Amino acid sequence: MSKRLKSFWRNYNFIVIFLGIFAAYLCINGSQTTWTTVTNIFLHSAILGTIALGMGLIVLTGDIDLSVGSSFVLAGGLSILCFNKCNSIILTLLCAVILGGIFGFINGFLVGKLKMPSFIVTLATMLIYRSLSQYMMNEMGQTRYSVDATQSQYQALFNFGNGNFMTISLITIVWIIVAVILIYVTNSTKFGKRIYALGSNEKAALLAGVNVIWTRISVFVLCGMCTGLATFLKIAKDTSFDPATSGKNYELYSIAAVVIGGISMSGGKGKILGIIFGTMSFTLIDKIITALGMNALLNDTVKGMILLVAVGLQMLQRKSKD
Repeated sequence: MSKRLKSFWRNYNFIVIFLGIFAAYLCINGSQTTWTTVTNIFLHSAILGTIALGMGLIVLTGDIDLSVGSSFVLAGGLSILCFNKCNSIILTLLCAVILGGIFGFINGFLVGKLKMPSFIVTLATMLIYRSLSQYMMNEMGQTRYSVDATQSQYQALFNFGNGNFMTISLITIVWIIVAVILIYVTNSTKFGKRIYALGSNEKAALLAGVNVIWTRISVFVLCGMCTGLATFLKIAKDTSFDPATSGKNYELYSIAAVVIGGISMSGGKGKILGIIFGTMSFTLIDKIITALGMNALLNDTVKGMILLVAVGLQMLQRKSKD
């Protein structure tokens, strides 16, 4: 029994962490907790969670992407302009995903092909993408990107972003579908094995015949596409983007969700499944702070402390293996 518990903790500690935070939330919220309250945890996790799924792929290779928050808002602004111009939900979705993929390819090419450090590359593109988004908005003489409510497809877009299927929000279902696809890819395909091999030991992966450059570029593109999809979900849900505040700190929150989800920052270890629980844990922290009536400015303080605990648990787990 002891061995089984240790094995479960080693492989699924992200579930224990989530259940602990969820139990604390139930104790604090008490009788005010309803099924709607629970489903809102999924709803409020879906957009950040979609970005975190892409971030998880990058972290598994041992890299990092600091530009997701900025590419999120730049792709969002351009996609809203696309919708206002073409009045098509499908074209807006394609625009968001393709733009996200292009931004990811730029990062991946610089990191994979030119061998530039991912931290520096994505720090630079983070500044570039956010700046471009704000510049475009300033040139148009507006304060935020907003979907034109006079378009005939506006209501359908809004209904998708705020609609439910059997009490579960549609954007949550999209998030779960993407998660299932990526879980399958990482666990059951050659591409997934290449990702883990690259993160575990790049030189060994190269000697084993893994196309390191292409694999590295691919995960950045996939992360960009996940960010683009999250952009579309945000547009459908809120119908607007503020280039100064939308997506702010998403790069840090998505990395934190990945780490709390049990993926090692050194690469090669962890499960995509954990990112779902890591993201929901982050969402629950917000709700706990609200339920306690604490100052919202302490939000990041609590999240930072929990992140330190999560990293500490990873280190203890690694030492126990050694």
